[in-house]
Amino acid sequence: MNSAEKIQTGRCLCGKVRYQFTGEILWQAHCHCESCRRQTASPLTSFFGIPKAALTFTGEQPASYESSPGTIRKFCRHCGTPIAYLSKQRTDQIDLYACTLDDHQNYQPSAHIFWQERVGWLHIDDELEKK
Repeated sequence: MNSAEKIQTGRCLCGKVRYQFTGEILWQAHCHCESCRRQTASPLTSFFGIPKAALTFTGEQPASYESSPGTIRKFCRHCGTPIAYLSKQRTDQIDLYACTLDDHQNYQPSAHIFWQERVGWLHIDDELEKK
């Protein structure tokens, strides 16, 4: 690891699942798909993607659930906090939930994804791309 690279960290609600990563964040977006809404019980979920090789779990390993063929969702087996999303379509990446970051002040989403699946009662008035 380059000493100039900032280590970023995150954790679940109870603190048993912890992670860290360094390097580039590949993308940042708000997801409106039905499966993310159901998994988090919220109208949208904010993610960012990093290279899978950049991530290290420093606490307990999260549990896994295959929510659909080729889609793995990782979560804390104690408190239930969603931690990560893996897709067979992007095998070199892992998506982390933005609100699990210890310091989420630098999170800057560039788009809303699965916009067509959004809930009708949440009104969003921003200039982000809506895919």
